[in-house]
Amino acid sequence: MDRQTGAVDGLRELLGVDVPVVAAPMAGGPTTAGLATAVGAAGAFAFLAAGYKTPEVIAGEIAELRAAGRPFGVNVFVPTPVPVTEADFRRYASRIAPEGTAYGLDLAAAARTEDDDHWAAKLDLLRADPVPVVSFTFGLPPEPVVRDLRRAGSRVLVTVTNPAEAAAAADLGVDGLVAQSGAAGGHLGTFTPAAPPPLRPLPELVASVAGGPGLPVLGAGGIGGSQDVRAALAAGATGVLVGTLLLRADEAGTGRTHRDALADPRRDRTVVTRAFTGRPARGLRNDFIDRHEAAAPLGYPALHHLTRPLRVAAAQSGDADRLHLWAGTGWRGARDAPVADILTDLTRTL
Repeated sequence: MDRQTGAVDGLRELLGVDVPVVAAPMAGGPTTAGLATAVGAAGAFAFLAAGYKTPEVIAGEIAELRAAGRPFGVNVFVPTPVPVTEADFRRYASRIAPEGTAYGLDLAAAARTEDDDHWAAKLDLLRADPVPVVSFTFGLPPEPVVRDLRRAGSRVLVTVTNPAEAAAAADLGVDGLVAQSGAAGGHLGTFTPAAPPPLRPLPELVASVAGGPGLPVLGAGGIGGSQDVRAALAAGATGVLVGTLLLRADEAGTGRTHRDALADPRRDRTVVTRAFTGRPARGLRNDFIDRHEAAAPLGYPALHHLTRPLRVAAAQSGDADRLHLWAGTGWRGARDAPVADILTDLTRTL
């Protein structure tokens, strides 16, 4: 059996599909049930994003995807809070307060909010109503969680950013790994937010992770076209996750301000920032990052809750310089098109 045949067999066993391009979970709006359904209709695998949603909303999306009859997965954020002191929080809230003045927001008076994003209720849902695949981001789920989900019939994946994290995930008995490079858009899945992963080529990361625990590996981060897919597969990936390239897809829930910024030729780079959420995330550089990155403390989810009203208002007002414009380094490849066309272009030469 040659390597390509083995990869296809491994993908089919892990995800139940043959197309090695997987729709990444993009929390906060871009990943919708409609997008995931369109990906499934194209023969590929899609993750729903459970982050920032109530269990009731997730249950509805699961029902919609199940009715479509295609394999899919659900991604859950592991509650790994990054603490911020009250003093540092108040200092940052006061610093960014002028950003909200035009929208009638009193950011300086915002409460320091910590939560676990309905962690227990989401796990109860996934144990009671199992889905084909559950993936975790931001850290390791407890071993009993992995055991219970696998017993319920789900395959379990964990996002990792280096070989040490991969080895720790393998020790839990997971079914596969998502190797995410620092080129990925949105939040980086690192277990150590104070030391985010370096910007290294995805094939290099895949090779270093795939050579360790012996689990199937999905590569993620920086995919800008079919050549990047081929490189990741050649390095040993079973498949690749694609997020940024789907942000402008017809079926994506990406807001207009974000879509327009992705197509704006004046946006010339992505940067890793904690200014919006207190956890490192990659997005298009904008004025808010330039003004506040140097002073932004680590502090997730407290800073996420602090800036959320500002980001909502900015998105509604077309203000791209006060909005988190999450995007990976391959953002120039994103385009307005049906998701089926985007997937076809990515896989045509595989």
